[in-house]
Amino acid sequence: MKPQSAPTTVIIVLALFAVVAGGLALVGGLDIHKTEPSAAEDQVKAALGTQPVTDCFESREKYTAVSRTENVVQQYGYPNIKCSNTTSGVLWYGDPFDGTIPIGEMPEITDETQGDFANAVVKPREPRLTYFNMGPDGCATCHNGSTVPFPKDAKPRLIAMHQDIVENSLQLMHGRGAMWCLDCHSATNRNKLLDRRGNEITFSQPQRLCGSCHGEKYIDWREGIHGKRIGEWKTGGKKRWWVCTECHNPHTVQTIRFKPINPEPPPPLPKGMKTADLERAGHNVH
Repeated sequence: MKPQSAPTTVIIVLALFAVVAGGLALVGGLDIHKTEPSAAEDQVKAALGTQPVTDCFESREKYTAVSRTENVVQQYGYPNIKCSNTTSGVLWYGDPFDGTIPIGEMPEITDETQGDFANAVVKPREPRLTYFNMGPDGCATCHNGSTVPFPKDAKPRLIAMHQDIVENSLQLMHGRGAMWCLDCHSATNRNKLLDRRGNEITFSQPQRLCGSCHGEKYIDWREGIHGKRIGEWKTGGKKRWWVCTECHNPHTVQTIRFKPINPEPPPPLPKGMKTADLERAGHNVH
């Protein structure tokens, strides 16, 4: 074989070097070099922040407040909740049943399915009856018949107290003018509610009162169509139910509805994807 000339050899060597360099660059482009963070990733990091939010709400801002407690689930070191830095709402629960009690007796509705509540639990509402930190007796601290006399009858009248809760007791924003305080609250035991037959109901079971007027919503709630639940979704599984007053303020329900909240930022796209167009196309989203 005739030996290669010097210029030809140089060209071959340079070509081989270019191929090797190109191959290294290709490999580096696949995995070796870290890509710059996308705008979506930056948005997620900004939303999460560096310090966890320790006070947030479960269903309604400034009403169902809950505080983060570390190491509630000791087996894994989980806190009781994780709060969103975007909305201040609860993102997830370390133990969804922490501090819950059995939902108790549920009224029946004729000719309607009863729902799966055999292992249903709720967060007790009675501990929230601490108006102005008045102590363990709750509303009865003042409404005991002596400090504040029991009303002689249930006739509607203008009350001078609790105007931060109800501005005008004769214009209650519930029932469109047909209701007032003692239609729901016991006149002699303010730590209890009353059903339409005069039976006392705990504040942990407001559905037994609300359902007497809002029957359609009550049926939907029992079936899981309306409201919120977490826990085991299998039939007979343990679930935590949210009761009516955890989401709806009964004193202002006509005028104040749920206010829109900012959504969580979208998750970052997988490496190599610049847009979510392919995902949208797969789900026929336009």
